[in-house]
Order: sequence, then C-alpha cells, then structure tokens
Amino acid sequence: MTDAPPTLLQKLKSTSLVTQIVIGLIAGILLAWLAPAAALSVAFIGKVFVSALKAVAPILVFVLVMASIANHKHGQETHIRPILVLYLFGTFAAAVVAVIASMLFPSSLVLVTEDIAIAAPGGISEVLQSLLLSVVDNPVNALINANFIGILAWAIGMGIAIRHAGDATRTVLSDLSNGVTLIVRVVIRFAPLGIFGLVASTLATSGFGALLGYLHLLTVLIGCMLFVALVVNPLIVFWKLRRNPYPLVFLCLRESGITAFFTRSSAANIPVNMALSERLGLHEDTYSVSIPLGATINMAGAAITITVLSLAAVHTLGIAVDIPTAILLSVVAAICACGASGVAGGSLLLIPLACSLFGIPSEIAMQVVAVGFIIGILQDSAETALNSSTDVLFTAAACMAQQDKAVQQS
Repeated sequence: MTDAPPTLLQKLKSTSLVTQIVIGLIAGILLAWLAPAAALSVAFIGKVFVSALKAVAPILVFVLVMASIANHKHGQETHIRPILVLYLFGTFAAAVVAVIASMLFPSSLVLVTEDIAIAAPGGISEVLQSLLLSVVDNPVNALINANFIGILAWAIGMGIAIRHAGDATRTVLSDLSNGVTLIVRVVIRFAPLGIFGLVASTLATSGFGALLGYLHLLTVLIGCMLFVALVVNPLIVFWKLRRNPYPLVFLCLRESGITAFFTRSSAANIPVNMALSERLGLHEDTYSVSIPLGATINMAGAAITITVLSLAAVHTLGIAVDIPTAILLSVVAAICACGASGVAGGSLLLIPLACSLFGIPSEIAMQVVAVGFIIGILQDSAETALNSSTDVLFTAAACMAQQDKAVQQS
C-alpha cells in the first residue's frame, strides 16, 4: 500500500520558516494588487501578530535576563563589552556614511507650514536624562510600557540577588525561562500569516504613490542603509572574525531583517532575534542581555535617518557645512540614535536636535519630521530591518570570535 501524496498544507509545514514568510509576502502583494478591498480586511491578522510579539517581548526579556544572570557560573565570560563596542562603533560609522552620501547626493525638501502637535526633545541632555529616568522606572510600569532599559535594569538587579538563593529557586526560574521561550516559538511560527496581513493591508491602504515626490530622498536613505548592511557591517564583522562575513550577514538579514522590515519595531523583533541567537548556538548569558540592549542603543538606521533628513533641510535652506561640523553631526546623530524610541517613527522626533546644530528653528525642523512620516512606509521599515538584524549580527560576531579564540588556545 503506497502512501498518499502530501497535501499542500503538509508541504508548507515541512518548509523552512523563512520560505513560509516569503510565500506570505508574495501572497500579500498579490492580494493588495488584485483585490484591495479584501486586502484591507486581513489587516487584523497583521495587527494581532505584531501585538503578540510586543506582548511577549517585555516578559521574555525580563525572565530570560534574570534567569541567565541568576544561573551564571562565576568566571564565565559574557562578551557584553565587545558587543557594546561594536554597537557604538557601528552606529557612528552609519552616521558618517550618511554624511558622506548627503554631501555627494544632496536632497531638497518642499518645506511648508504645517501644524504638527509633536513634542520633540529639547536637547541631547534631555535625551540622556530620559534614558536615566528609564533605568529607574517602576518595574511594573516598565513591563506595561515596554521600557526595555528599565526592564533590563530590574532584571539584572533581580538576577544578581537570586544568584544567592537556593538551587530550587534558580531551577524554578530556569524552568520559567524555558516556558516563556516556548511561547515565543509558538508566536514566531505565525510570522508568515502576520507578514501576509501586514503587507496586504499596507499596500492596499497607502500604496507607493505618495513616495514618488520624495524618490531622491528615499534613494539616499535606503542606499545608505544598504551600504551599511552590505559593506560597513561585513567589514566590521570581518575585522572581528577574520573570515568571510557574508554567510552570517545574509543569514541575519534574511531571518531577522525580513520580519523587522514589516513589524517596524525593534522591540517587537526581540523574540525573533532571541530565537535566531539560540539556533546559532550563541551563549544564552550573552544574547539574553545584548539583544534587548541592542534594540535600545544599536541604532545605525536611526543615525542614518537623523543625518540624511537633517542635511536635506540644511541643503534646502542653503546652509554651508564644513568638515568639523559634519563630524560633530555624526557624533550627535549617533548619540541621538541611542536615545531613539524602539517603536515605529521613533527616530524622527530626534531630527530637531540635529537641526539645532545649524540654527534651524524647530518650526522648520518639525516640517522635516512630517516629511519623515510621509516616507515612513519604506524609510522606517528599512531602518528597523537594519537596526534589528545588526543586533544579532554583532552579538554573533562577538560570540564566534570568542569561540575561535578558545579553539586556538586549546
């Protein structure tokens, strides 16, 4: 007796998650093109998926970080310091790339008077103060509002305290961590359906007609992000690993960047990056801290957005920019990017800080922010894909470099 041929559903279940996501992406595009009304009706699927990721991310970070530190063995290296160096250097390098591209291919904006009720930070000191206040936030409030800086601070503190508890307590915490991880895996399995709903509804609602007027600006922005993702980041990883970086780069872009592109939230992509880090066999004590930390301070895409849009305003107003000022802008953009919110459009509200370097009044700077929201369909998606995929890329590079060093010593 011969077995029945596998059904279409069985074939889909046996394919990789990335293949399923690509199928969902293509299906969403076709539905938005052929039946826009039907595409709008599936928007709810995408919202449910993003909401599920955002819901599980705070508790995942809190429990995983606390369990990792509580069960951390004395003398075991966590590699956080080299990852932090990679994060900061990568963000600064991205800002430098954006400065050079903006000078080579200057963009002009149509700045009009528009009433925008958005409160932007008043200075870099305000950004740093906000970060410090986030650290000392109420733990329940931090979990409710997905304040990952506050969550990390409390998780580290609780983890250190529980290290002195009994073995039974640490075992329970470890089991709780495994349970939360299992829930995350279930949520991620629904990524193809979520991507399908997000793509179909986005294309049916907005399309790309509104983006044509800003095609040059978008080309500079996305060109910088692609250059960083495909040239700068691989060079940094090669410097760290001393071997071909592209297999790891493409893996991170494929498995982390695609979901981040459509969720448009570094915070929502934390569970995806955690799962990828586990599959890569990285140290749990390392990635459980570095991934949520990267979602907050590793913001190469945000640095590019802040720099390119600010220099577009500078070019439009005819303001001259010298080399020292350009270097200062790169530093400011990198610092501002570290304070960018991990939600969609979070980097745009920091543009007025960079514009203030050139004496541009906030009324005009907020018009530049409005332009950012107009092109946000692509800009914010590409920015989040770069930010989030780089989190796991640099974490993997640091861990693999340490593994290579251990092999050489043995």
